[in-house]
Amino acid sequence: MNTSQHTLDTLTHLSHATDYDPDSMAVDKARAFIRQCLEPVCPVEHVPLREALGRVLAENIVSPIAVPGHDNAAMDGYALRFADVVPGQETRLQRIGVSFAGHPFDGEIGSGQCLRIFTGAMMPRGADTVVMQERTREENGVAVLAPNAVTATGQNRRFAGEDIAPGATVFSRGQRLHAAELGMLASLGIADVPVYRRLRVAFFSTGDELVSFGTTPAAGQIYDSNRYALYGMLQQLGVEPIDLGIVADQPEALEAALMSAAANADAVITTGGVSVGEADFIKALLERLGKVLFWKIAMKPGRPLAYGMLGRAHFFGLPGNPVSAMAVFYQFVREALLLLQGQAPVTPPPTFRAVLTAPVKKTPGRTEFQRGVCETKDGQCVVTPVPAQGSNILSSMSRANCFIVLPMDSGAQPAGATVDVQPFHGLITG
Repeated sequence: MNTSQHTLDTLTHLSHATDYDPDSMAVDKARAFIRQCLEPVCPVEHVPLREALGRVLAENIVSPIAVPGHDNAAMDGYALRFADVVPGQETRLQRIGVSFAGHPFDGEIGSGQCLRIFTGAMMPRGADTVVMQERTREENGVAVLAPNAVTATGQNRRFAGEDIAPGATVFSRGQRLHAAELGMLASLGIADVPVYRRLRVAFFSTGDELVSFGTTPAAGQIYDSNRYALYGMLQQLGVEPIDLGIVADQPEALEAALMSAAANADAVITTGGVSVGEADFIKALLERLGKVLFWKIAMKPGRPLAYGMLGRAHFFGLPGNPVSAMAVFYQFVREALLLLQGQAPVTPPPTFRAVLTAPVKKTPGRTEFQRGVCETKDGQCVVTPVPAQGSNILSSMSRANCFIVLPMDSGAQPAGATVDVQPFHGLITG
């Protein structure tokens, strides 16, 4: 079964589920419903290692070699046989040479002998231990070890394959590649990496009140900020964003934009038009053009959300208010796009506990994501709510560094209460 058919069948099944309530769905339940519809949609391509940063592996990576490839010294000092060390006394050993990283000693250590060795240098034959240079002195070609300078065989020695054994699975399909992974792949001599193609995500804003740069807003008009916030969030997830601009509140124009977006992208995101106003046409168009679960999520900000399929493309309809659009993206769309990219597992954004420095208002019956500034004061993690919490006040997202997550059943919280905090930093990448 192809991905789009799987999703359509799942959507149909979920819409008939006995616990499905499109008018008011809890945040966790909505996430779970969306998650069931998602399978990776991207084909595979091979890219040079330097271009693989931020990409998702499409195949397991198996090590062709051992890392390190040979036993080597963990620090500067002397390589020796532990059997030659005199317990509790100074030990005197004849130095017979030196070994540098990349320039190994071509010989063997015998009884009563040692070798000057430097960090990363190959261990010579016959030696099994390294004593650090700070625990030694040298007198006329004789290394003198302080009492108890080494206490066990193999001390300060790195073993071949200690980091990675040949034939070991280093990374699994679905892992996103960051800087450390690129370094590890380079250490294995892997120059080309199999990754999923970048997910193509088309997006546009709706609303006759919106204008773009270079246009002077008329009475009642505003500059479109949602597309630029979306562009930033999409770039941070490593997808290929396709900006389709602003589409007027006209059914014909919206239908053309939706169909064009669906034909050229793996996912489509709109902002605005998914509420219940007379000029909100997106919901009706989706019901006719695709298969959609339409939810009014029990959350604030960001109550309206539409998710479904337009042809083979996944659709996400976000609210028009900028804070609501960002909150819904972070809480729902982020995870969905990571799963569609083939990333596995997708872990939820980290949360931790912090003490409120000021009271917050809250009505039971919905999950709230209030904006706050989290910091450490006197050894305690505290969070201060941003004063202006309106869904239209985009500056509240810029001033804050976290969401204060208030559960559905909770009410107002006084200063000094302990609450869950979700840092923005944990939301911006995969």
